[in-house]
Amino acid sequence: MDALIAAAARALATGDALGALNRVALRDDAPALALRGIAMAQLGELARAKVLLRTAARAFGGKAPLARARCVVAEAEVALAARDLSGPRKSLGAAHAALEAHGDRINAAHARCLEARCLLLTGLPDEAERVLEADSARALPAALRASRALVAAGIALRRLHAAQARDALRRAEQAARESGIDALIAEVERAALALSAPAARLIAQGRTRPVTLEQAQALASPRRLIVDACRYAVRVADTNISLTSRPVLFSLVCELAQAWPEDVPREALIARAFRAKAIDESHRARLRVEIGRLRALLRPVADVTATKRGFALMPTLASEVVVLARPVDEKHAAVLALLGDGESWSSSALALALGASQRSVQRALDALAGSGKIQSVGAGRARRWMLPSVIGFATALLLPTPWANE
Repeated sequence: MDALIAAAARALATGDALGALNRVALRDDAPALALRGIAMAQLGELARAKVLLRTAARAFGGKAPLARARCVVAEAEVALAARDLSGPRKSLGAAHAALEAHGDRINAAHARCLEARCLLLTGLPDEAERVLEADSARALPAALRASRALVAAGIALRRLHAAQARDALRRAEQAARESGIDALIAEVERAALALSAPAARLIAQGRTRPVTLEQAQALASPRRLIVDACRYAVRVADTNISLTSRPVLFSLVCELAQAWPEDVPREALIARAFRAKAIDESHRARLRVEIGRLRALLRPVADVTATKRGFALMPTLASEVVVLARPVDEKHAAVLALLGDGESWSSSALALALGASQRSVQRALDALAGSGKIQSVGAGRARRWMLPSVIGFATALLLPTPWANE
């Protein structure tokens, strides 16, 4: 490695992308192309960075498998930054094996970290944790420790474990400050805002107030029945009754919980659950059937009693009923939650992260764009979607979780 390449690599390690470019901008050998690609990525020129790194990997060829693997890992990191979620996982496995075989354990751990980030973005926190723990015993540089702690915090947030997320963010902040990389410190600070931003709305006896993720977790109590409109479930302490596949029943229990301790007129329940404009006897008959089904499901924690004008929710052991609602009343909240990270997403990446069809995601994007909530750049396959500005609430309770879809 010549002196200019070594100096450029040191500059990149400290986040000085312009300093690195000043040393290698006029060179087109493979090491210089790789360093230029990483520098362009740090400056936000992701498309140019991807081209440079791919060219560098081809230039290294089969005679330099270690350098080629490093280029593949760097290109995968650029793809993640551009929210291209389909490509990185395929290339990172082979690159990790090559790095391990040649004794480059630090970059191998970095490849594992990137794979965990990709799994987390696609809604697979359990798999992300398994990948992250594979290298947990290794001594790593401060920057990589900060990145791994950020992924660990993201996993905890997806599981709604606020205390674990706070501990991980504390480790990330310490490691980021030790690294001295300003961009990494700023990334940790942005991630920490999710714990102090409103994550949901608490509705109790007609009053509504915002709550953070930690406050939402603290609601769990044997004396409190929680109708969780973020996870479509009814909870009392450790008892969890999922209604993810029963939208009509959930609409009914949500309406009853918001009115508790008062009852709800039959007409209001029919309008909410069945979306009926003209109510007739068939709707009343259907309401009786659905209320019977709801009673059967809620039997461990509550009863639904008939009153003169409608129905009322009666908790069995709890003395309080609350509703944990989403921070925004938006049909396409999960799409907004993903766009809330401030990055630009393609419709295919959003579909992969949400586990939905690309066509349904495209309809959601068109609806959000029509109401001015999001904007797009580019056209055709290069089209990307983003928020006009980063949203001011936490998104953890808006994103789907694996258990919620069982």
